[in-house]
Amino acid sequence: MKSDALQTSGLDVDKLPVHVAIIMDGNGRWAKKRLMNRVKGHEKGSQAVTSIVRACRELGIQYLTLYAFSTENWARPKSEVSALMQLLKKFLVSERPELMEKGICLKVLGQMERLPEDVRQKACETMDATKENRQMTLNLALSYGSRQEICDAVQAVAQKVAAKDLAVADITEQLVADHLYTAGMPDPDLLIRTSGEFRLSNFLLWQCAYAEIFVTHTLWPDFTGDEFMEILTNYQKRNRRFGKVECSMPSDG
Repeated sequence: MKSDALQTSGLDVDKLPVHVAIIMDGNGRWAKKRLMNRVKGHEKGSQAVTSIVRACRELGIQYLTLYAFSTENWARPKSEVSALMQLLKKFLVSERPELMEKGICLKVLGQMERLPEDVRQKACETMDATKENRQMTLNLALSYGSRQEICDAVQAVAQKVAAKDLAVADITEQLVADHLYTAGMPDPDLLIRTSGEFRLSNFLLWQCAYAEIFVTHTLWPDFTGDEFMEILTNYQKRNRRFGKVECSMPSDG
């Protein structure tokens, strides 16, 4: 049965992306344009997160991965990092009831050990509470860097080779994928970046090899469900060939 969102959007349920990844960029610029502290932009951006999570759940999109905090973000001013961590902690607590109600499983991708202890504790509590939910998976990329993720995977595989649990000839693309933070998940079909920047910023470099990429100049706090629907409509018009040549059926004439 189609959801209300699908019925009113005109989207083809059979052509929806299974996995959407979003680089949520522009919180600081949103605040600067309004002569506000950057933290205000992050606060407004957290509201956009809630809106897009709800939209994905309503549409039936199975996986949503949000780039919330990169390994490089640790170099930002301590006051901003501290404020971001407190916003994250608040999100993990306040959104837990809705995650449970809507059957959404939360996962954290990244170096959780680098998060403050109180934030890490709330993340673990929410992940544990939602681990049996099967309607949708929400991945928060926190203290995340794709190059580090790949290095971690290579080290894990190398250790197995050294222990003679694996032969070098056993190393395949699938084996590497099975050692990434996203093991067991499909690769993103659609990658969205807000704020108009045309770069991946060390996000899901392996997984996004064949993702359809959309860049919008909209700053993340202003990103709405309506614009998300427009991007999905555009996505459904694209021909995903995965490096292959499109074959057309010969005509009868």
